[in-house]
Amino acid sequence: MKRLLTIFPLLACALHAQAPARAVPSYKDLKFPPLRQAPLPNVERFQLSNGMRVFLLENHELPLVSGFALVRTGNLFDPPDKVGLATMTGMVLRTGGSQSRTGDQIDEQLENIAASVESQIDETSGQVSFSALKESVDEVLATFHELMTAPAFRQDKVDLARSQFRSAISRRNDNPSSISSREFAEIVYGGDNPYGWSMEYEHIDRIQRDDLVAFYNRHFFPSNIMLAVTGDFSAPEMRARIEKLFGSWNAQQPPVPPFPPVKAAPSPGIFVAEKPDVNQTFFEMGHLGGVLKDKDYPALEVMADILGGGFRSRLFAKVRTQLGYAYSVSADWAANYGHPGLFRIQGSTRTDATTETLRVIREEVERLRTTPVSQQEMEGAKQSVLNSFVFRFDTPAKTLNRMVIYEYYGYPQDFIFEYQKGIESVTVADVLRVAKQHVRPAEFSIVVVGKPKEFKQPLGSLGLPVKPLDLTIPETRREAAPGDAASLEKGRLLLRKVQAAVGGADKLAGVKNAVLKVAFKLDPAAGGFVANQSNRWLSPGHLRQDSEMTMGKLSFYTDGKTGWLSTPRGTGPLPPAMLKQAQGNLFRWYFAMLLSDRAADRKVNYAGEGVLEISDAAGNLVRLTVDEATGMPLKESYQQMQPNGPTQDIEELYEEMKEVDGIQYPWKVVLHQNGRRYAEATVQELKLNTGMQLEELSKQP
Repeated sequence: MKRLLTIFPLLACALHAQAPARAVPSYKDLKFPPLRQAPLPNVERFQLSNGMRVFLLENHELPLVSGFALVRTGNLFDPPDKVGLATMTGMVLRTGGSQSRTGDQIDEQLENIAASVESQIDETSGQVSFSALKESVDEVLATFHELMTAPAFRQDKVDLARSQFRSAISRRNDNPSSISSREFAEIVYGGDNPYGWSMEYEHIDRIQRDDLVAFYNRHFFPSNIMLAVTGDFSAPEMRARIEKLFGSWNAQQPPVPPFPPVKAAPSPGIFVAEKPDVNQTFFEMGHLGGVLKDKDYPALEVMADILGGGFRSRLFAKVRTQLGYAYSVSADWAANYGHPGLFRIQGSTRTDATTETLRVIREEVERLRTTPVSQQEMEGAKQSVLNSFVFRFDTPAKTLNRMVIYEYYGYPQDFIFEYQKGIESVTVADVLRVAKQHVRPAEFSIVVVGKPKEFKQPLGSLGLPVKPLDLTIPETRREAAPGDAASLEKGRLLLRKVQAAVGGADKLAGVKNAVLKVAFKLDPAAGGFVANQSNRWLSPGHLRQDSEMTMGKLSFYTDGKTGWLSTPRGTGPLPPAMLKQAQGNLFRWYFAMLLSDRAADRKVNYAGEGVLEISDAAGNLVRLTVDEATGMPLKESYQQMQPNGPTQDIEELYEEMKEVDGIQYPWKVVLHQNGRRYAEATVQELKLNTGMQLEELSKQP
């Protein structure tokens, strides 16, 4: 038996050795069936009696319900003098709460039930969305309905949005890549239509709460809205909920007009934005693109993928891998649903190689227009696009969203499948044809952000006109109200009433110098620090301020024309922005401001009930609000440029008036910045006519 057990393994090995070797299959031999067309889901559609169109899609995988209302609106409807109105409306619709509850109260409610309701308005649509657990869907739908039909647009949230927008404008030049994208879009679309407009301080400053309410009323009405809901529900029950909630909403408006057409003209050339704080050059180049339903769009997308769609693209291989000029470079034939997108090539490159990088990119573009691509390149690009299709169907919510979007823009429901067939049918000849027909290098707008003095070769060697771009963010200045003889006389008389109320014009004129010590407390939301300040003023125009803070002592002095600044780091000339602030402080100094009718270069104008507008020849302006019955001053408001930021709207509210040497002076001042409280100053001591000398005032620490 042992003998047999020994023989069988040997026999098996012998038989295996005599069998022919089997070839290992290659991955190239693998065959896959074509992708099946994903079926369109069974979406229930109906229309309410008020015109609202509704789409319902059941999905019982998870106990969740979500939805969105798509509103035909957009920032393309912004008035040219109030760019940002639509975006602000979309923001404050949610943050401002409803007529019955504040936005903060709604936040707390939704957080407690793991739900959300959000709103926004972008270029060509507005959206109010919600998500909820199945168990709380009725509660969340009620909140969704509140905000859709009765938003409050509370003033504090309008002010907060304005402040946030101004802050965003002030930072828009921080990111060089964002600069190139913004400037490129503005140049290609042009500044004479809303596609090329940029939001500026002056636009935001003009937008008032009433503007938001009017914009909402014009666009948020049932027949202008499509509502889609998906999740774990019964469609008949959800239909009943929606009919009960929205069926009685009867707001009406005329149909919203079509979005404005794009009327861009080519703007060829090189546009240079000098930015000395970057160590690379950021660039963007191209021209107007097309819309999604263009018959050549599938071929154009394949073409753009070959040119700059990823690691295997021509631009990446040439500019980064072979030449080592750039870390990133890409190309995209962007298309929108309703208006042309942008064909753009973008990236960043070594500063010294900037001109050569642009030259190489133009050569690659020209090669694409004159020489057929390889079959391998084309198949790789097609597969890249086609393989992404699975991610467009991976959730029912995505599918429903796309179907609603198609209907919103007037596209057929099977558009995505026609587009898929278009990609599959693209040929090498198609790529060459669309590159020749649609890519126009002679019309390229090229935006460059960097340090041109360090370019190894001048941009002019590319044979295109070179034009500078000004990145200065325009400041807004409150213009003085026009004053006729009657309003100037009325202003003069009201100011004299103020003078009498606080102690008399002669008393005010008798103040030749003052020492004012205050405790300055910044609100926690604005930083929360405390500073003790000593302000010394010498008539007519000398001011010194010494501040004790946790980081040390800060002092400045000005005579209204120049000055110095002292910090723990040392002493030097007063920076221009701080000098401008100090000049404003001198202009608004309490005793001098109340005697503005005696200053030859000042104008006192009556600017509305209880408002005196005081201005001078240098452009300073302050609005003093007074009680017309008593003459007592109530507050002053003005604009002030920040040393490291934009101009801010400042209000100083006078509280706790006290008498000092026969003159009424506000012992407490509450400061608001852009409508939000941010600090208060409490007087600790005020001394008048102390015998102060100029030498003492101007002496540096």
